[in-house]
Amino acid sequence: MEDEEGLERLRRLLGGSDLAQLRRRLRSRYERGTPDGEFTLGRLNVAERRALEGLTGRPVRSAGSMRLRMAELDGALARAGLAPSLRHALEILDGPVQDLKARQQARERAWGRALEQALEPRLNALVGEPGGAALLKRLAAGDPGRAQSLLAQAHLVLERLPAQGTPLAQLAAQVLGDSHALDVGSALATLVLRACAAAAPQAQRLGRPREQWARLGITVNELSAPALCLNLPVRQSAVVLSAGEPIHLSLRKLLRDPPAWAVAARDVFVCENPSIVAIAADRLGGACAPLVCTDGMPSAAQRTLLGQLAAAGGRLRYHGDFDWPGLVIGNFVMRALGARAWRFGADDYLSACAAGGTRLAAGGRVEAVWDARLAAAMAGRAVAVHEEAVADMLMADLETHWAAHQ
Repeated sequence: MEDEEGLERLRRLLGGSDLAQLRRRLRSRYERGTPDGEFTLGRLNVAERRALEGLTGRPVRSAGSMRLRMAELDGALARAGLAPSLRHALEILDGPVQDLKARQQARERAWGRALEQALEPRLNALVGEPGGAALLKRLAAGDPGRAQSLLAQAHLVLERLPAQGTPLAQLAAQVLGDSHALDVGSALATLVLRACAAAAPQAQRLGRPREQWARLGITVNELSAPALCLNLPVRQSAVVLSAGEPIHLSLRKLLRDPPAWAVAARDVFVCENPSIVAIAADRLGGACAPLVCTDGMPSAAQRTLLGQLAAAGGRLRYHGDFDWPGLVIGNFVMRALGARAWRFGADDYLSACAAGGTRLAAGGRVEAVWDARLAAAMAGRAVAVHEEAVADMLMADLETHWAAHQ
């Protein structure tokens, strides 16, 4: 009965919802590992001030704060027979006090052990950077055990990369026993791609997951969005693939059985719109220089093909629409694929405007990395000129270049 009476007295003194914030503030000193010594509690409300006055037996001199010592509070509770100490009283009222400092130290040790599991060089480089370690913690939802599992799985996947035309689902099934383990957007897929990107040149870190996997020799939807091209020569006495007739090359073909491109020290022309390839095939046929179409922003197959041509020594020359989206695509092709401009500068634009065009969308101005004057010229004229409007000029270049290499 005495215990029940003591508990009721303790509840009247420190319990109740109106003193919950006070109890949390007192508990936090134990949780942070700083219970000893003097301290000041400020911003006290009326109920909190009266509770502390009743506990210590002294009035609060300042209306909003009170200087306290833990030993004083422990002694007051013990003398009143309510609890051996303030900590015991708080645990009676609200449950065990957690040692947050010790928990944090244990958590840091656990994360240290987890990061030590990043033995694969690309993973090690990634988690060695603050941003990489933060990414791992986010992907693991803050769980060091989950992080260790992700690192172990990523290590197994990275040991198989780069590949040569392996479907993503097949890689996941063979290495991890789950064909969906590397689905786009999954934590493991994100970790693998970021580890590979961290070890790659800056220009190769761009692109959607499908393009990033393609650079590693892994196909995702390998038969979709093939690359459109015309008259690309291959080694076999410089045979031209389907001379005079446009062909589509799938990502599957480009990764599994890449042609031996014979383009060393040659210009390979790149356009944005498929209609330019169609015009070239109709007008020039086999007498057209090598031509590739990005079909807007290049996807995995187009990027893979252009990357192969550049690696074979081809000099990529790019032309696109003179509008803001066209400059966005141009910036990507120039930066990521090392292309140079093909009739795609400020002077070319001003000449093309003479033939007319459509109204350039207001806003969304984009600076061209290859010509500092181009965006200003376009903004000044406010005219968009699409590739088809300058097709005659482009065809003349393609024919002249072809003739020079015969």
